[in-house]
Amino acid sequence: MLRSLLFLALFVISLSAQKLEIYSTKTDTQDGKVVASDGVVVVYKDMILYAKEAIYHKDSGDLELFDEIRVVEETKSKFLGEYAKLNLKSKDKLFRPFFMLDEKSRVWLSSSEASTKEEKIDVITGVTSGCNASDPIWKIEFSSSDYNTDSKWLNLYNARIYIYDIPVFYTPYFGYPLDTTRRSGLLPPMLGFSQKEGFYYEQPIYIAEQSWWDLELRPQIRTARGEGLYSTFRFLDSPSSQGRLDLGYFKEQDKYYKKEQLANKNHYGFNFAYSNTDVLNSWFDLDLSGQSGLYIDMLDMNDVDYLNLSRNDVTKNETSQQLISRANLFYNTDEHYFGAYAKYYKDLRIKNNKKTLQNLPSLHYHNYLNTLLDEHLLYTFDIQSNNLFRSEGKTATQTDINIPISLQTSVFDEYATLKYSADLYAQHTSFRSKDENPIVDNKLRDGVYARNSHMLNASSQLARAFESFTHTLDFGAQYELAGGELESGYYEKEKDFCSEPKNSNSPICEFYNITKVEKRLQLYFSQYFFDLQGSQIVYHRLAQSVTYEGPNEGKGELENELDIAISTYLSFYNNMFYSHKKRSLSKNYNRITYRDETYDLGISHNYRRSLASREKINYLTASFGYRYNPQYSFHLNYSYDLERSLKKSIEVGFLYSRDCFDFGLTYVENNRPILNRSGYSGSIYDKIIYVFVRLKPFMSQNSNSSGFSYRLPGDS
Repeated sequence: MLRSLLFLALFVISLSAQKLEIYSTKTDTQDGKVVASDGVVVVYKDMILYAKEAIYHKDSGDLELFDEIRVVEETKSKFLGEYAKLNLKSKDKLFRPFFMLDEKSRVWLSSSEASTKEEKIDVITGVTSGCNASDPIWKIEFSSSDYNTDSKWLNLYNARIYIYDIPVFYTPYFGYPLDTTRRSGLLPPMLGFSQKEGFYYEQPIYIAEQSWWDLELRPQIRTARGEGLYSTFRFLDSPSSQGRLDLGYFKEQDKYYKKEQLANKNHYGFNFAYSNTDVLNSWFDLDLSGQSGLYIDMLDMNDVDYLNLSRNDVTKNETSQQLISRANLFYNTDEHYFGAYAKYYKDLRIKNNKKTLQNLPSLHYHNYLNTLLDEHLLYTFDIQSNNLFRSEGKTATQTDINIPISLQTSVFDEYATLKYSADLYAQHTSFRSKDENPIVDNKLRDGVYARNSHMLNASSQLARAFESFTHTLDFGAQYELAGGELESGYYEKEKDFCSEPKNSNSPICEFYNITKVEKRLQLYFSQYFFDLQGSQIVYHRLAQSVTYEGPNEGKGELENELDIAISTYLSFYNNMFYSHKKRSLSKNYNRITYRDETYDLGISHNYRRSLASREKINYLTASFGYRYNPQYSFHLNYSYDLERSLKKSIEVGFLYSRDCFDFGLTYVENNRPILNRSGYSGSIYDKIIYVFVRLKPFMSQNSNSSGFSYRLPGDS
C-alpha cells in the first residue's frame, strides 16, 4: 500500500490513449482501486468533476464520486448530486440523486436517479422548472424523462403541471427544446367557452423541416357553432426576399347559421404578402446599380367573419369592410423611376364587386429634379397610365402627364427665397366596353384635358441657437392661379355637370377626376424648438388659404397643429381645422399623454364634421397603465362614441409577471362586425373574460401562450 500525505497529490492513469487526472489532498491505492478524498478534482476529456471523495476501479474502468458532486462540461450544463458512477470504457454514467441546469435557458431538472449513455440522459421520477429551484412558482412533475444533450430536446412522460403547488394540468407526454433551434411540434393551445358558440379549442401545430420555411396549422372547434382550419406558411426564398401565405376556412353548423341569419355558411379567404428588395438582380441575374423592389399584399375573403374567426381575441377584431390588394414593382436610380402597380378593391358590404372599378395595372415613369441656369431653373417630368377595369360596366385607360417647371433665386442676403412655378398638366381617357345604361354609355366618349397653372412663392427659413434651446422658423406665402385650358370629348361635354360636388357620385362622373385650379393665396407658418440634446420641445404649424373665385371663394379652413413636450413625461398634441364659413370647427383632434416608469396615461378626443354631408364623428378614447412594481401591472382602455352615445369598447386587466412566469386576466367588451343574409353589415357586442398563463421559457414572450376565454351571456 502506498500512501501520500501531501498537500496536493496527482495521479495520472493512461487509458486507451486518454488520460484520467485525479487531484486531491489524500490519495490511496489498494486492490486495483485508487481512493481520493478531502476535496477531489477529476479531469477527463472535456469534463471537470468536483467531489469530496472518489474511487477509481482500474479493472472495470468505473469511477465513483461521493458527496457534493459537480460536473462541468464544454456545453456549460451542470450536473449536481451526492453519488455518481462513470464508466470510462463504455462512457455510461449514473447519478443518484440527479440535478441538471441548462445555463442558457435556466431550466433545471431534478430526480432521485439518472443514467446517461453517450448523448442521452434517462431520468426516473423527477421534477423540472424554469423558476428558482428553492421555491418554484411552477413546476412539472413526471414519472420518467429523457434528454438529448446534442439536440437539446427534453421529453417528459406522465407530466403534471403545478402552479404554487396546485395541480392545474396533466398530459401523458410533453416535449420541449432547451435552445432556440426551430423544430416541428405542438404549440400551446387556446381554450374558451361561450353560451352561444360553446366550448372553443384551438391546437396550433408547427412544422419546420427546413431552415428556409415553416408552416403553422391552427385547427379549431367551436362546439355550438362549427369547425375550421387556419394556416400560415412563411418562407425565405433569397437573402433579399421573404413571403407569407395565410389560408383559412370555417364551416358553420346549420343551427347556428339559421338562428343568426348569417350571410354565409362557409367563411374562407387568403392573404399573400411578399417583398423583395433586389428583385431584378436576384430574379434575372442582372447587375443593375439602381434599387429595385417588388411588394405584394393580396387578400380575399367572402365576409368579415373569416377574419374574426381566425382568432378568439375580440380586441384584435377587424372592423374595416373594404379590402385592397396591392402589387408594386419598381426600379429606381438617381435620375429615373419606373413603376408598375396594381390595385384591386373589394367591399364586403355588397354581394359582389363586378361594378367596382379596379386599377389593373398602373404604369409610372418619373424623371427626378433637373436644374439649369446655375440651379435657378428646376424641372421634373411625370407620366402615369391607369387601366380602370371592371367586369360589368364601362372601363377606361386614363393617362396623366405632369411637367412642373420652377425658377427660383435667393434675396436679402439669402434670408428669403423667391420662386415662380409653371405646372403643365394633361389627361387623356380612352373608354372601352359598354355601360348597361345607354344614356351613360353614349356620354362616355374619349377625351383630352390639358391646362397650365402658375404659382408665385415667397418664403424664408431662419434658425437661431440660444443658451438652452434652438429655434427654427419657416414661413411664406404662395399665390396660385389658372392658365389656359383645353378640353375635348368627355371632358368638354361633362365639365359643367361633373365639376359640381353634388354630382360627384353620378355614373357619368365616375371617371371625371379633374380638380379645377382656383385663384388662391396660401399662407403658412411653422416653427420648432429643440433642447441642447436635439430633442423636440415644441412643434407648431399654421396654414390659411384664401380663394378668390369659384364655389370655394372666400377663406378656406384655418389649420393649426401643435405638439408640445411639456416635460420629460407629459406631452400634448392638437390638430384643428376651423371653418370661417360655418364659424365652427370642422375637425379637432386632441391627445394628452403621460408616461413614466410607473404610469402610462393617454386621453384623446377626435371630432370631425363633413361640411358637405353634415356627418359627424365624435370619439373619445382613454388608456391607463399602472406598474405597481416589476411584477404587477394594470391597464384600462376605453372607447366611446359621443355622437351616438354608444360605448365602442372597454378593456381592463392586470398582468403578474416574474422571470419564469406570467399570468394575465383581462375583461373585454367590444363591437364586432357581421354580415347577414340581406347584405346588411351589423355588429355583435361581445363581453369576454380572457385568462392566459405563460410558463417561461417553455412559452416564449412573443407567443400567444396558453389561455382560456369565457364569453359572457347576452353577447348580441
